[in-house]
Amino acid sequence: MSEAADKLRLDKWLWFARFFKTRSLAATVVASGAVRINGTPTSKRSTTVTAGDVLTFPKDDHIRVIRVEACGTRRGPAPEAQALYTDMAPPERAPKEKIPHNPAYEGKGRPSKRDRRQFDLSKARHLE
Repeated sequence: MSEAADKLRLDKWLWFARFFKTRSLAATVVASGAVRINGTPTSKRSTTVTAGDVLTFPKDDHIRVIRVEACGTRRGPAPEAQALYTDMAPPERAPKEKIPHNPAYEGKGRPSKRDRRQFDLSKARHLE
């Protein structure tokens, strides 16, 4: 029974660790060939991962580099899932775009229809 805890399917582990919302989404990413295990590309969902393996895969708008610390037994809450891996390259957050701030309405209630049109127009000019 301890052997089952030592190895786990790749798609199932990605789902357990909460990188993907469903197991089928994890399986789709693996099947596309976008996941690497210790630098070797894989497209088989049934590939097993063990503690110490390094996974590289795309997630959202950045590449995740993860070291597997343990194989889980269930898809538990987020703190339990975060204990399954170590993030070797934390994702860099993109700087937020600055939207022009209109101090005239700060704490003074809701702007009128005319004021709102002018604000939207100035925001559109700023983004160009």
